[in-house]
Amino acid sequence: MSFFAVLIALLLEQLKPLPRDNWVHATLMSWVRWTGRNFDAGQPHHTWVVWCVSVGLPSVLVAALHLLISHFSLVLALAFDIGLLYLTLGFRQFSHYFTDIRDALERGDEDEARRLLAEWRHLDASELPRTEVLRHVIEHALLAAHRHVFGVFFWFVLLSAVGLGPMGAVFYRMAEFSTRYWGYRHRNIDAPGNDDLLALSQRLFGLIDHVPARLTASGFAVVGNFEEAVASWRRDATLWLHPNEGVILAAAAGAVGVQLGGAAAPGVTPDRSKTFAAGGETGMADAQGSTAGTPAQPGHLHSVVGLVWRSVVLWMLLVALLTLAHVVG
Repeated sequence: MSFFAVLIALLLEQLKPLPRDNWVHATLMSWVRWTGRNFDAGQPHHTWVVWCVSVGLPSVLVAALHLLISHFSLVLALAFDIGLLYLTLGFRQFSHYFTDIRDALERGDEDEARRLLAEWRHLDASELPRTEVLRHVIEHALLAAHRHVFGVFFWFVLLSAVGLGPMGAVFYRMAEFSTRYWGYRHRNIDAPGNDDLLALSQRLFGLIDHVPARLTASGFAVVGNFEEAVASWRRDATLWLHPNEGVILAAAAGAVGVQLGGAAAPGVTPDRSKTFAAGGETGMADAQGSTAGTPAQPGHLHSVVGLVWRSVVLWMLLVALLTLAHVVG
């Protein structure tokens, strides 16, 4: 049932995507803001309460609803799973920015591309040269594809296999969203914040995303240039501050032969302010700490899209085979 739920949700999302400023995003923001306001009193132990209420409570409620519905009808349970996946999984939740930026660059309108990148990632891209705009778009698109598709996919399949339905999809998206929200609030809103809450949410999401990130990187290696992807993964993943981001971006860079990473630039995303800082072993890349490969070109945008879609097909085939084996067995 997991295979059909994911397949139908992806098809629905392609045919009828959620609008940019949709009610789901507004509801999630209101929920996380409310839990922080009512359960965070600034003490270290309150951070666990806020996180458990923000992330754990919706996940448990979704699992309970799935079990209740499946008790009466498997068809209704499948429809429930598809509905939750439609809201939590899909490319169209971010791909409109990627497409608009790509179109602007192909027209030669670099100012519009910078404006769209700044709107998408809430950063100052006004001083970024063309190659840096391309690099940032590729890096953000790869991470967005992982967090909106592959990470959700992994947790949904994992917990659905034990009868909990879409709990995994909601759990992953709530953990990611709460981390992003508290990081944004910490840096952009002139209000007192709880540093412990931000640190806890980042640490827990890092643990939650550990296995999915490596599976995503493995998928990129399989459907791309395998040898270069694995070599770049082993050699260049430490160029990024966050290990999970590092393995994804390094493997993707090797898979399509594009140069990613580099020294921090004026357009670095606030919630990943040191992600693009140089690091790793001396001499393993260029002087800026980038991966090996060709500097980002417009053609690499199309290569990245192909890489991501081939990875989706790969994981869908694997789930289909596992489903078939379970049915036959």
